[in-house]
Amino acid sequence: MSSIRTQLYLTDEQRQRINALAGAEGVTMAEVVRRAVDSYLEEKSPNPDPNLAATFGAAPDATTPSRDEWNHV
Repeated sequence: MSSIRTQLYLTDEQRQRINALAGAEGVTMAEVVRRAVDSYLEEKSPNPDPNLAATFGAAPDATTPSRDEWNHV
């Protein structure tokens, strides 16, 4: 996996907490930040598959118009 160097500003408290977590887990500060970003992105962009599966067949009587009825622009 390639990485892109990125700079960001952290508060003293954030930096201390990240350093403590990194030390406790035996990983780098960068790894802690990457994991946090991945977790945040996963939460904000959840997998749509379960929601799509839950709605599959929700309107079994629905019909689609024939192509002849489509408006062509």
